[in-house]
Amino acid sequence: MRVIAGTARSLPLKTPEGLDVRPTTDRIKETLFNMLQSEIPGAVFVDLFSGSGGIGIEALSRGARKAYFVDNGSKALSCIQKNLLFTKMENRAIVIKQDAVSALSNIYEKEVDLIFMDPPYDSGLERNVLEVLQRMKYVTEDTLIVVEADKGTEFSYLQELGFLLIKEKCYKTNKHVFIRREQVS
Repeated sequence: MRVIAGTARSLPLKTPEGLDVRPTTDRIKETLFNMLQSEIPGAVFVDLFSGSGGIGIEALSRGARKAYFVDNGSKALSCIQKNLLFTKMENRAIVIKQDAVSALSNIYEKEVDLIFMDPPYDSGLERNVLEVLQRMKYVTEDTLIVVEADKGTEFSYLQELGFLLIKEKCYKTNKHVFIRREQVS
């Protein structure tokens, strides 16, 4: 796994050992960031269920102003710290050792531009996170939420939480779901 573009381009990243981590492949990461490229410069980025931190580091490399990395696994946190030091991005990173749902109240920003989450597939955690995000003041109509999920994961509940499905990008076994808060008139 490596950083694909930006200031840390081509630098290899460590990944935590074990079966609980499935790093986003370089090819899918490149597709994702091609879709996000106009949203990244100057952004406050949140990487939930960070694993290696590869997604948040990619955002920093491409010009995000700040990134939050959230994971509660010791191996993952150690890996994130090492990758941030290696890519020299630790000064723009905030690492939170906590489960994703609890960590959302420890993000102190007026507005967050992008939130990426890649929870364990078929765990239902994406809904739990979205239920909390709907109450967070830093999630505005301009905040883009991207969920990486198993291809069969259902998101029919979004509207009842006050969110809109903007688009879906499907791959062989998984997908990226792009979500924004509904506009309040």
